[in-house]
Amino acid sequence: MSFTQTLTTLVSSMPLELGIVLLSMIPVAELRFAIPYAIAHDMSPIIAFLLSVIGNTLPIPFIILFIRPIFNYMKRFKILHKLVTKLEEKGEKNKDSILKYEFWGLMIFVAIPLPGTGAWTGALVAAMLDMRLKKAFSSIFLGVVGAGVIVTLASTILKNVIGFFIA
Repeated sequence: MSFTQTLTTLVSSMPLELGIVLLSMIPVAELRFAIPYAIAHDMSPIIAFLLSVIGNTLPIPFIILFIRPIFNYMKRFKILHKLVTKLEEKGEKNKDSILKYEFWGLMIFVAIPLPGTGAWTGALVAAMLDMRLKKAFSSIFLGVVGAGVIVTLASTILKNVIGFFIA
């Protein structure tokens, strides 16, 4: 079973609202998957947006505060060392462009709803930059809101266009 099928099966077995919050908390999926899923299941776009922003925002402080100690612990195991190194390289790759504009750079990075961007990667980069929690959280939160607006508008328009052609 694919990752997407597993997520869909899991979410369909619980109340939609809870499923949307949980979907938006998952790395990679985040609100980029949760909002279209919610709208496709006839949830109000505003409710989908709000629940997804809440869910996508919840892990941010924990990632910023604890990712470095977790990575250091994981590096002790040969099987996990490669994964941690890959994640750190991903954070390092985005570091220069974000450092240039720090707060606004991180916000824009998170707001662009493309693979490899988002709250999880933004929090990882913020932790690697040793950004203060308050500043990093504010920047990432604004980015999550921006991405949420973009994904909500795109999903709503797409659903209306498809509905128009099917009707």
